Amino acid sequence: MGNEKKYFIHDSSFVDENVNIGINTKIWHFSHIQSDVVIGESCSIGQNVNIANNVKIGNNVKIQNNVSVYEGVELEDFVFCGPSMVFTNILQPRSEFPQQGAEFYQKTKVKKSASIGANATIVCGVTIGKYSMIGAGSVVTKDVKDFSLVYGNPAKLVGWVNKKGDKLKFKENVSTCGQFRLEDNQLLEIK
Repeated sequence: MGNEKKYFIHDSSFVDENVNIGINTKIWHFSHIQSDVVIGESCSIGQNVNIANNVKIGNNVKIQNNVSVYEGVELEDFVFCGPSMVFTNILQPRSEFPQQGAEFYQKTKVKKSASIGANATIVCGVTIGKYSMIGAGSVVTKDVKDFSLVYGNPAKLVGWVNKKGDKLKFKENVSTCGQFRLEDNQLLEIK
């Protein structure tokens, strides 16, 4: 009884050696979790997801169908990755000149509670700020600020959101909800 798994892996998925999976995590159909991956508690890994070697995923992360999380990418707690969104890990890929191994991979960090929309592309080497939202189909080529709403190709700042993702309105640099203020093009919580 004490050796029962506290997570779910669909029979069609593959989990390599030396993988740490948190309790209440679910890994759905046709997914592949490679070696030395850490997946937190209460995560949902959708159908046809690939998580590459050495990736770290926090708690309560939701990765929708058809996403590859490549080595060099880190997802903090409560991150949402929409269907078919794309991470990269090499800036100048060439088939003729292979770049394999961690020394070639650019680091990408997605901070707590950020949401990445369906079919968005995240160019490697960026940091996606906490509670930020990236619109569907966007191409992110530079860092995304905390609480920002970005979309387009390339993705541009178009507004600010609260922790729930509601777009904020401002009067004299203070949000109408009274919880945030804009200072030097940064959104700050009012304590």
